[in-house]
Amino acid sequence: MERRSFLKSAGAAALFINAPSDLVAAAASAKPQANGEWDQGQVRHLLPTVSDTEILIKASFLEPQIYPPVLRVDGNAVTGKMTDTQGEFWQFHMSNLKPGRTYRLSLKSHRGVSLCQPWELSTFPDKNSSPGQFRALFLSCVGGHEAMGFLTPAVRNRLLKRALSFKPQATIVNGDHVYWDLLSPVTSKGDYGGATEKAIKIAGQFDRAGLVLGGDNEAVLKKVVGPQLTPIYGADFRSTPVFFLQDDHDYFDNDDATDSIITFPPSYFMMQLARATQSMYYPEFLADKSRPKGLPYSYAADRPAGVSESFGTIRYGNLAEIVLYDVRRTATLAGPSAVYVDANVEKWLIDRTQSNEVDNLIHCPSNPPGWSLGKWGEWYPDVLIAEEKKLTTAIQKPYWQSGWLKQHDRLMSALSANQSRTPLVISGDMHSIALGSMMRSGTHDFSSHPVNVALSGTGGTYQGGWPSSGRRKTPAMTSLVLDFKEEIKPIEQHGFTLVDFTKNKMVLSFFKWDVHSQSIEDIDSLMPFHVKELPRA
Repeated sequence: MERRSFLKSAGAAALFINAPSDLVAAAASAKPQANGEWDQGQVRHLLPTVSDTEILIKASFLEPQIYPPVLRVDGNAVTGKMTDTQGEFWQFHMSNLKPGRTYRLSLKSHRGVSLCQPWELSTFPDKNSSPGQFRALFLSCVGGHEAMGFLTPAVRNRLLKRALSFKPQATIVNGDHVYWDLLSPVTSKGDYGGATEKAIKIAGQFDRAGLVLGGDNEAVLKKVVGPQLTPIYGADFRSTPVFFLQDDHDYFDNDDATDSIITFPPSYFMMQLARATQSMYYPEFLADKSRPKGLPYSYAADRPAGVSESFGTIRYGNLAEIVLYDVRRTATLAGPSAVYVDANVEKWLIDRTQSNEVDNLIHCPSNPPGWSLGKWGEWYPDVLIAEEKKLTTAIQKPYWQSGWLKQHDRLMSALSANQSRTPLVISGDMHSIALGSMMRSGTHDFSSHPVNVALSGTGGTYQGGWPSSGRRKTPAMTSLVLDFKEEIKPIEQHGFTLVDFTKNKMVLSFFKWDVHSQSIEDIDSLMPFHVKELPRA
């Protein structure tokens, strides 16, 4: 829809009352970055992350680098560390930087030959500073191989460039960067399954008894993951810090439980595939003083110093904090005492939620609260009655663990209990855009201070990946264990969400693009279809 048509709508005019002023201006003038504006040179992809004092970059090159390339950060040099065994993938980690400073970066070969054009990247403000604003971009499920029916990388890249045109200062990509399920009886032989004849022809087969790096498995992994990441992101995020959170498909399987197999917690081989993918393609989470060093999958000897693989912190001065947590790696199957996140992780999350160091705090789990599809690996006990397209809790969900809901209630209760902030959770997974308020969960009453919950939108779902067009034949629905008010019922379209933080409020701007009714060119002029202002409590 063109801007002039959009602004003719009285509803649209009312919508923009709450939108950040620079976002309204950007809606008129923002344009995706044109190809060729920045010379990538030998760089195939480049994804950075930052904290207030550190930078971590993952990069790959068109040709293997026999000797370590060098990253220059202003006047300082950082020698790259190889993350594969062939010299195609490298990481660069620098600490002891100054907060809130823009650095000039350049990548060169060991002989001093430029590998790409220099660029700029800024560290976050000092944790004790008081920045006036912060804008974060949220999206999920951007993965998928084009040959398996997913959107072309060019279309997904175009959607990302439109999001970048609004100049977010951080990007959170929540789960499902890779779709290549290997063992799930439901999906491994389906449209995007890694056990299909088409998949084997594209990439070959993994040897589950072999090493992931240093043998044939490494070549298979690159053929699987590369097309789902490198042409989509390229180097477009070189100046925008990214935070990639892993979910079930990033472990190369769907969350399924049957009498023959339970896919999670991940097996050793699944773990190695997920760890290798992260090590090569996108950054881990940098250290944060408020996050304990001993959390699972943190401070591993084979990773950059101090990083966590599954639990992250985005801290923007004392204005905003976003806590990110993967619910798959530490999930347990212990009935009433089962958890999704390790007990020490839960303690960290609740401690941060109760603390008043920052004006705004968001939870960003890899598994979304609020809605259900009746799947096994959810927070909730709901079962889908497919022929009636409705949920029920009267039927016991096979292999579902009641402790998962108990942990959900503890986390949501902590969010609701802090009266000095407005509770907000943003997640993905369900290939939808949605917004609502959780008023109650079981016996836990949040009505005096409801927990706001949003689904950010998806960047790459294929036609059969929408809940309504897949095997479930219905969109996501609110769980029956909740009292929940929906402001945006789940919309099955591609899109993303921007969140603007100021001291007194958060403003959520939702974007959508309909692959069936809109042209690819329409992506370049997408504007918010819904704006929600959340005043600080």
